[in-house]
Amino acid sequence: MLKKIRETSTFIQAATGLKVDAGIILGTGLGGLVNEIEIIKSLNYIDIPNFPVSTVEGHQGKLIFGRLGGRNIVAMQGRFHFYEGYDLQTVTFPVRVMKEMGINTLFVSNASGGLNPEFKVGDLMMIVDHINMLGANPLMGPNINELGPRFPDMSQAYDPNLIALARTIAMKNHIDLKEGVYVGVSGPTFETPAEYKMFRVIGGDAIGMSTVPEVIVARHMGMQVFGISIITDSGVPGEIVEISHQEVQQVARLAEPKMSLIIRELISAL
Repeated sequence: MLKKIRETSTFIQAATGLKVDAGIILGTGLGGLVNEIEIIKSLNYIDIPNFPVSTVEGHQGKLIFGRLGGRNIVAMQGRFHFYEGYDLQTVTFPVRVMKEMGINTLFVSNASGGLNPEFKVGDLMMIVDHINMLGANPLMGPNINELGPRFPDMSQAYDPNLIALARTIAMKNHIDLKEGVYVGVSGPTFETPAEYKMFRVIGGDAIGMSTVPEVIVARHMGMQVFGISIITDSGVPGEIVEISHQEVQQVARLAEPKMSLIIRELISAL
């Protein structure tokens, strides 16, 4: 894996010639943040050595390089998921490459189902912690000591300084920013009412099919992480309705400008 990481990083840096300060992973329906980036270069995943290819609608499959918030950034316009058939080492490979490129701060976003009855569809939730319910972990198998420790600490998976700063940014811009615990599941099915109830009982505020593996790997390598979810549907008893992937994308797009503002301001403060 180490050889592949370095090979991919070398290819990307040669193709872009850009030193990057932060990485962003854009979730379902959230690719519109790219419109705010002063794009310098973009690479299709299919053209990048060792990169997987995104197969999900709403994930464009491009690596975008440019300027945002006065900083050089790289944005994944589309991520990879366990349910697509990739193992978690493949799902998180781009995060490894970002770190090899010198990136120390990772921003992750997603569309998720709400479990907290105080949340409504369209709300933003800052992730303050997570619960891994994927049934697997991207660090399983032999540890590569050059990448990180065998037993990484996860007591502050989401950076407390970035969390505090996001609160200030949201207040200044009159954004109702919720906070909560994100539950990561494998998918691809949306949850049953009984499953929603169980995940709420164990401490979840929102649930989705991504993010957790990426954060685990980022923390394994010592990166600081900020995570944010857009609540695109409700798993609260009495509010559960039949939902489609297209509807999730639509809600995410409507709420995205607020999310983009928070991420842009955070990046400018790095």
